[in-house]
Amino acid sequence: MEVKIGVQHANRELVLESDQTPDEVQEQVAEALSGKTGLLQLTDDKGRRILVPADRLAYVEIGEVSTRKVGFGAI
Repeated sequence: MEVKIGVQHANRELVLESDQTPDEVQEQVAEALSGKTGLLQLTDDKGRRILVPADRLAYVEIGEVSTRKVGFGAI
């Protein structure tokens, strides 16, 4: 699943592929914004951790779970 994170005062957004479900990502964003942690922590599909201070979040776009297609399609 693709997650896009907009960070205040940054020209580019952060884009990562995650193995987490959309509900898990949404829960982590909500916890960070509620002040429980103050830090959004996500892990991408390669095991790298992405940390963003909650007060710098502009937006978080959570994509749908996508399956990778293999091969060629006939039109």
